[in-house]
Amino acid sequence: MITELGHFALILAALVAVVQTIVPLVGAHKRWPGWMALAEPTAVVQFLLVGFSFAALTHAFVTSDFSLKLVVDNSHSLKPMLYKVSGVWGNHEGSMLLWVLILALFGASAVWFGQNLPPTLKARVLAVQASVSVAFYAFILFTSNPFLRLAVPPMDGQDLNPLLQDPGLAFHPPFLYLGYVGLSMTFAFAVAALIEGRVDAAWGRWVRPWTLAAWIFLTIGIALGSWWAYYELGWGGFWFWDPVENASFMPWLIAAALLHSAIVVEKRESLKSWTILLAIMAFGFSLIGTFIVRSGVITSVHAFANDPERGVFILMILAVFMGGALILFAARAGAMEAKGVFSMVSRESALVFNNIILAVSALVVFVGTLWPLAAEMFFDRKLSVGPPFFDAAFTPFMIALAVILPLGAVMSWKRATITRGLRQLVPALILALATLLLVYALQSGRSALGPVGLALGVWLVAGAATDLWSRTGSSGAGRLLRLPRADWGKAIAHSGMGVIFIGIAGLMAWDVEDVRTAKIGETFDVAGYSITLVDVHREPGPNYFSTKAEMLVSRAGREVAVLYPEKRVYPVAQMPTTEAAINSGLLRDVYLVIGDPQADGGWAVRTYIKPMANWIWGGAILMALGGVMSLTDRRYRVAAGARRQSTVAGVPAE
Repeated sequence: MITELGHFALILAALVAVVQTIVPLVGAHKRWPGWMALAEPTAVVQFLLVGFSFAALTHAFVTSDFSLKLVVDNSHSLKPMLYKVSGVWGNHEGSMLLWVLILALFGASAVWFGQNLPPTLKARVLAVQASVSVAFYAFILFTSNPFLRLAVPPMDGQDLNPLLQDPGLAFHPPFLYLGYVGLSMTFAFAVAALIEGRVDAAWGRWVRPWTLAAWIFLTIGIALGSWWAYYELGWGGFWFWDPVENASFMPWLIAAALLHSAIVVEKRESLKSWTILLAIMAFGFSLIGTFIVRSGVITSVHAFANDPERGVFILMILAVFMGGALILFAARAGAMEAKGVFSMVSRESALVFNNIILAVSALVVFVGTLWPLAAEMFFDRKLSVGPPFFDAAFTPFMIALAVILPLGAVMSWKRATITRGLRQLVPALILALATLLLVYALQSGRSALGPVGLALGVWLVAGAATDLWSRTGSSGAGRLLRLPRADWGKAIAHSGMGVIFIGIAGLMAWDVEDVRTAKIGETFDVAGYSITLVDVHREPGPNYFSTKAEMLVSRAGREVAVLYPEKRVYPVAQMPTTEAAINSGLLRDVYLVIGDPQADGGWAVRTYIKPMANWIWGGAILMALGGVMSLTDRRYRVAAGARRQSTVAGVPAE
């Protein structure tokens, strides 16, 4: 009964979304307050309905209701409760229900936190947001219904993909979806502004919190996925340029560009057309990512579905929304006159350069991701584009971004001088160069990648600290705590990027790998560590069987850790997984993997020494923390108080 009610609530939510799409748009056009006001209750009701639908599906998973096809395909009665719950979104149909739930949540949030928005703009934003929901409700109900019943329920289910039965990956998809779907709000604001004919400083301030929230969630989601791949897949890497990894990375890059571009709109009323275009394309790349993950056109370990018919439906959604928004943009863009002027050397110019780097970086990832598909379709050639291409094509842009970021942050608005900016950054520059020379001198016969990466990271962190200190003026340290949270947030986020640079450089430059066969009781040395295979035994888990090794790690005769790497086999899914054992430290990880038994009585053992690995995820946490601190800035909460009544030249406000 609960399942049927959930299905009915989903259908009802779709009908409410249709009303929310049509009535407020007509009301805003006709200036009918009652019709415009209908957008708010319908947005809240839609969220409550789809929330009930999602709760009904969760109930089916938690209670192991095997009369539901989705539960049979993705759950099992012996599965731990955490993975019964995460199984709700660990599949195509359930994840799409989570998608529309988050869509409805953002629409309701615009009602709850957008009280100061002009009525016409709010009505149009909520209507555009609802139109996106209508498209995805149709996709779910007609192609991906999660509430399909089985006439003859089996005794038990087929279990969830064992790779997904991990705490890191249990929370990775919801955070990613909060980021993906959060960018629908920037799309809604952009389209609503184009319809209304008003893009001004107030619009820039209104769109920034939504962009920032989506970017924060994407940052956390990507970091969780990277961390999971590092410790779960047993290969010791943090990023493989997999198509689905790239699908989340592209909108993150565009959202980062949009964040910086919206600052120029807010402060100087410039870059209006470009910012609107970024707002449209950020959500466009989210839809492209959805297509990549669910169409089956590109094979990936992360892919949810392999159904070309569903891919065609998503492609139609992409074509309608992106095509319609870009046509509207083309019609209005010529009239979006930039009011602020600035010199070639200014903070505005630095932000433009920042935007160009991020946009071109996203284009590089886009081309590398889809080029194998294009080559097969148009040239009948099977190609593989992997890490060597991305490392060579993408890295130079990130280096350029790291070099320009501290300098741009300390420049003045409208007109600045490079010499003055560099003068402020002399201590940061000296510290970065000293790091470069010191690390280069300490290492011998190795690549310059490590020293250069560490120097760039130090340059970013020290530059962020310099920028923060420069804002205290003559007041000194006493004013630091009184600075706006947005200033602190920017400094922390930029520092987080520097920490990531340090982590990636250290990991890629000084990583040590050892693959061998070891017998029980045997000791071997890797990069100064002595590792002993003490024992290997088998033990049962809740829904798997494990081959677990006991390995002693010591250095200079002193015990460092006892680690227990595992190799698990899930009998229901008939699938093995690797569970690496990691001893984490501030400057290095000792990473052990146990493999299969060998003919000589030994065991395959892989050992990695991973310098600075944790700095990568620590930097991501800092970036997200900086975003959260900026989001709590009082200026965001009272954004409408600064609203100025200005219109796009040549396009009268309705």
